[in-house]
Amino acid sequence: MLLNFNSLLAALTFYTCFPVSQNLKLDFSRIARWAPVIGLLLGTGLGLVDLGLDRLNVPSLTRSAIVVVLWIWWTGGLHLDGAMDSADGLAVQDPDRRLTVMSDSVTGAFGAMVSVAIILLKTCALTEITHDRIWILALAAGWSRWGQVLAIALYPYLKAQGKGAFHRQGLNAAQDIALGLACLLMVTGCQIYLQPANGLAISIRSIASCTITVLVGYYFHRRFGGHTGDTYGAVVEWTETFILCLSTIAL
Repeated sequence: MLLNFNSLLAALTFYTCFPVSQNLKLDFSRIARWAPVIGLLLGTGLGLVDLGLDRLNVPSLTRSAIVVVLWIWWTGGLHLDGAMDSADGLAVQDPDRRLTVMSDSVTGAFGAMVSVAIILLKTCALTEITHDRIWILALAAGWSRWGQVLAIALYPYLKAQGKGAFHRQGLNAAQDIALGLACLLMVTGCQIYLQPANGLAISIRSIASCTITVLVGYYFHRRFGGHTGDTYGAVVEWTETFILCLSTIAL
């Protein structure tokens, strides 16, 4: 079944640190298809926290920093860890050693620098975004995880074993790509419906976000020759970052 709530709850358990009852029979076999939905829910939650802080007159920079920290906390740092490991792998000149370096639990200098860059760019970009923050947060988190689904479906997985291996094994590529895209377009359509005067700008931002999503996944494929669980996380983090930076541009 396309609608499998045990699978959706399993995705919530895997991709976030939110507690789910252990008495439920969770189905982890095809959780990747739900990643964009989890992203939309996560971004909406962050947007609601941001809105509450705004009502308390918390300054924009402080609000943005709190939201970014919550973003890391609620995901358990899963994707940021992948971005750091991917950066360490890219720093190695010998392509044959990259996967070995990425598997090392010790964070290298490039991984540390990338984590600082991502957190800094997200915080600064959010600070500059003064309108539609809840929409932008939801869609940035949603598009980035749709990029993960694309990477799983379109590119080879480079490890025989690993946390990301079962994602590819359980993916129904066409159906799962379409599911995530439909959810994202529905949310975008709702925003256009509620803000018809900004319809063109919202549409341009949506097309640009989709383009960023595709290009980030392709970039890591070109550099590594495929993907791993770490590069899936890197796709999520860098896509979120670039979409937030894009959203600072007044359209």
